[in-house]
Amino acid sequence: MAGGIGSRFWPVSRAGFPKQFLDILGIGKTLIQQTFERYARLVPVENIYIITSAEYVPVVKQQIPDIPGQNILSEPSRKNTAPCIAYISFKLIQKDPEALMIAAPADNLIPETDEFIKTARKAFDFVSHVNALVTIGVKPTYPNTGYGYIQHDTLEAAPGIYKVKTFTEKPNEELAKTFIASGDFLWNAGIFTWKVKNILSALEKYEPDLYELFYTEKEKFNTPHEHEALQSIYPQCTNISIDYAVMEKADNVYLIPASFSWSDLGTWNSAWENKEKDYFGNAVVGKNVMIIDAVNCMVHAPDNKLVVLQGLNDFIVIDTKDVLLICQKNKEQDIKDYVAEIKRTKGEKFL
Repeated sequence: MAGGIGSRFWPVSRAGFPKQFLDILGIGKTLIQQTFERYARLVPVENIYIITSAEYVPVVKQQIPDIPGQNILSEPSRKNTAPCIAYISFKLIQKDPEALMIAAPADNLIPETDEFIKTARKAFDFVSHVNALVTIGVKPTYPNTGYGYIQHDTLEAAPGIYKVKTFTEKPNEELAKTFIASGDFLWNAGIFTWKVKNILSALEKYEPDLYELFYTEKEKFNTPHEHEALQSIYPQCTNISIDYAVMEKADNVYLIPASFSWSDLGTWNSAWENKEKDYFGNAVVGKNVMIIDAVNCMVHAPDNKLVVLQGLNDFIVIDTKDVLLICQKNKEQDIKDYVAEIKRTKGEKFL
């Protein structure tokens, strides 16, 4: 799933070229390239589909030249993850009624690929013989309000797999702190595994209007009329995540705790957490950044620009050719609000 605009990574992530197509950490590969390589070790390349916005299809082709062109699917508009998953599910079930699927964001950071592959195979094996919707849980490190939280049974349903008790999408800070303190909750990594027919049954049960929109046009999928069908479906779709649409409501949700480190790399703070730091905890992307008496800062600047940073503690400093962002790290969730205000007062120019 590669259609988001990554507004919390503004001003490096822009509407025309969002974060999944950027090398946020300065390691030589974009997030979508790293994700594609990870899944190419799990399934044949011809079975990997990338769903994105129509405007990003050319950049996907450029960055992922190995994927067949027909496997790059474009949505007419952004309607969150439930319509996206409904779309690919109706395509796949016509190709194989018993198909298994793993659905994942294009911008996850998972350094330990071998451990991830083991977990994914365990999920595939489980859903192949159990009517289950499986997600991956990650031990929380701080009360992040941008993630979903999952509480699971203590008894295993299968080795290393647990039935989910509660599923809470993006709680407020106080609730997130309560979850962390209890020790009973994991972050939802947003990586889902299921039999295609079972997620379609869940959508039919819990989000019937959305299901019906795709069902009535399903005969056009995998034909030359697919584009025309999507143009009819998407304007009528509710903007809703698969978490709200199904995962919070279903009674057959299971969880595998991650044995690997994970970040959705959704914010500058998560970039700071995953980037190599200097002795004072500063993470820097940019060849000409000078740090003086600054601590625990995330700094991102063009290589050809000299940036001198003095006296800041726990700040995000992001410099681009036309925007400078200086923001306290603990206010990073507000960047989306700043972007909305900029759009209102300055138009699209800086977005």
